[in-house]
Amino acid sequence: MGTVKAWVADNYTGTMGSMHNSMQVAYVVFSFFAAFLLGGIKAMVVGPVAAALMILGNVGVILVLFPAHVWWTIYSVIKTDRINAGLKLALAIALPVLFGLWLGLGIFGSALVAVGYGFSTPWISTFEAFRQESESDKFIHGIVDGTWGTIKGSCTVVRDFADMCFHSYPAYLEEFRQCSDDRQPHSIRLLDVPSCILVGVLGLAVDIPLYTVIALIKSPYMLFKGWQRLLHDLISREGPFLETLCVPIAGLAILFWPLVVVGSVLLAVVSSIFVGLYGAVIVYQEKSFRRGVSYVVTMVAEFDEYTNDWLYLREGTILPKPSYRKRKASDSTEFSVRPNASVRGGEYPSTSSEAPAMLVPTLVPARSVREAIQEVKMVQIWANMMKSCEMRGRDLLNLNVVTTVDLTEWLRTSDSGNETINLGITSYALLCTVLQSIKAGSAGLLLDNGVEVDQQNRPQDLLLDWFFHPVLVLKDQIQALKMTEQDMRFLEKLTLFVGNSARAHAWDNGAETPQDPVRTAQIQAISRRMVGLVRSMSKFPTYRRRYRHVVKLLLAYSLEREGSVGSSMSGQSVAFEITHLEV
Repeated sequence: MGTVKAWVADNYTGTMGSMHNSMQVAYVVFSFFAAFLLGGIKAMVVGPVAAALMILGNVGVILVLFPAHVWWTIYSVIKTDRINAGLKLALAIALPVLFGLWLGLGIFGSALVAVGYGFSTPWISTFEAFRQESESDKFIHGIVDGTWGTIKGSCTVVRDFADMCFHSYPAYLEEFRQCSDDRQPHSIRLLDVPSCILVGVLGLAVDIPLYTVIALIKSPYMLFKGWQRLLHDLISREGPFLETLCVPIAGLAILFWPLVVVGSVLLAVVSSIFVGLYGAVIVYQEKSFRRGVSYVVTMVAEFDEYTNDWLYLREGTILPKPSYRKRKASDSTEFSVRPNASVRGGEYPSTSSEAPAMLVPTLVPARSVREAIQEVKMVQIWANMMKSCEMRGRDLLNLNVVTTVDLTEWLRTSDSGNETINLGITSYALLCTVLQSIKAGSAGLLLDNGVEVDQQNRPQDLLLDWFFHPVLVLKDQIQALKMTEQDMRFLEKLTLFVGNSARAHAWDNGAETPQDPVRTAQIQAISRRMVGLVRSMSKFPTYRRRYRHVVKLLLAYSLEREGSVGSSMSGQSVAFEITHLEV
């Protein structure tokens, strides 16, 4: 018998190996087409429902809040002391255009995103089922995933959008209305207002058609270059095709690449509107009509040059690029056209003096799935931050620093004025993370789950750019002060109570006010910056929904801890539903 096995192994090993490889290829091909068909069926069933919910919800929010947005904006422009009468006049002329853009682009964008999300998510979820371990799990998740979850996701998007429109935007306007004693108000001469208007109109008339023409001409290059890159990765088993289980998902990327190209063209057209209008800002900054016109011409050449670089076409551009800056803006918040990676070579992101344009997908060699997993995701940071808030909140409840009444009142009223719950708990949790990172000697931030986030593995996300670097700067400032344990306790107290001196004095955490007034002012400044970071972060998408969920969990923990859940629910109607939090 052993002789027969040896003879079969000697004569048929190559044939059997070839058959095994052929069966594996056939399995991948069959799985791909089966998942594609199943995903298409789910998209046809679930897609219209999810898209309709998102369109009706987002468009309803836009239309219902539009009168309030108009009134809030006009009132803020009139009341603010940050700009002079000339700028108020310029804004009064520009506001109807901006309101019209908000209505048009908001409704169009909501419809486009709703259709894309509603029909693509069931498809993608079906292919992601291949990541499951067993064949039965792959089959079950292939059928179930992307159905009810897509509909719930649509409702979540509508809720986050409503939070941004109803809470975040008024918060920005409130900051805009507040007087700033340490900054000079922005001003413009009345003679420059007609120049700003004229250059803004000229920018729309020039940039929109030229951006559109350039994007349409180069879209076939982007289509075939993208297919070339994906097919090269498929043949050489690189990038997303490195793991066999991810081949079907990457195959779906090949089929959906034309949609990415169409989306990039639409993005170029939409971004050209804001690029053109930004010419008015250049006139205001440079006090020159000629430089505003130069900006309009230059941005077309910049767009042509950057798209050439992205698509590996000829270097540079044949279009004229006149200079529109006579000096480097020191406090400009503008951003130039650039690839999606916001931090390169481990350096901090830096602002640029060029105007904003568009962001399009780059055709760089794709990373493998294993390489992508090594990067800390934005979702992980958000989840860890909320978990840290919950943990620190429980500690504060155990110390009776935060009470059930505080949590209940904050949940019942959208603006209770309790800054300890509104900003203090999150600021305190972030401060504890920073102090923990300093004690551990981390070069970045050491999260509560033991993951270290630094410049190498941080998410390449634009929102995180506005948050990560300032936190590291604060971390360096705290290290430079060489605080004692009492100083740290004093900083924690200031950060938690957000300027509420009465509650701060009532909490005995071992803090001592420094005898040196300069050191006290330095610690107070760090506390204000920490709270300011959290105040800005609270306007980010999904933050309000996630934080309300944390407060509900803390309320449930407090009631359970007090051992009076039944009496509390009967005595005072505290009925806050705590549901599973969706990402």
